[in-house]
Amino acid sequence: MGEITMLHPSTKWAQRRDRILLTIELSDCQKPDISLDTNSLKFSAKGGKEQKYYTLELKFHKEVNPEESKQNITAREICFNIKKMEDGPYWPRLPGFLHTDFSRWKDEDDSEEEDTAIDDNFESDFDPGEVNSDDSDNEELPDLDS
Repeated sequence: MGEITMLHPSTKWAQRRDRILLTIELSDCQKPDISLDTNSLKFSAKGGKEQKYYTLELKFHKEVNPEESKQNITAREICFNIKKMEDGPYWPRLPGFLHTDFSRWKDEDDSEEEDTAIDDNFESDFDPGEVNSDDSDNEELPDLDS
């Protein structure tokens, strides 16, 4: 019979003393199943051009606070702003198939003053059932024949 191959989505991460910033790069994600608890994040969904099945499970080094964590789901990616239970030194690299998100990475000794814009990208608190359908490429294009 047909075998289901489980793939791991391309995932980037960065962190601050008080949070983990995680981006799952999976376009056209259909009905993502997301579970965030104090010790782990679990994700599964069909996505990409061929609508293949993707899964990801991350175990955190220390506890996180799901109630204060946020997510933003778009047609191209799922972004998480995961609040650590306690501020403190940076954690070691999270286990799994992760790439460093250099566009959001800051060294531990860098200033966090200009870091307030991070929350602006997250429209809602963590809600595994929410999908944000607003996407800039869904707008009508002007007629080029004019």
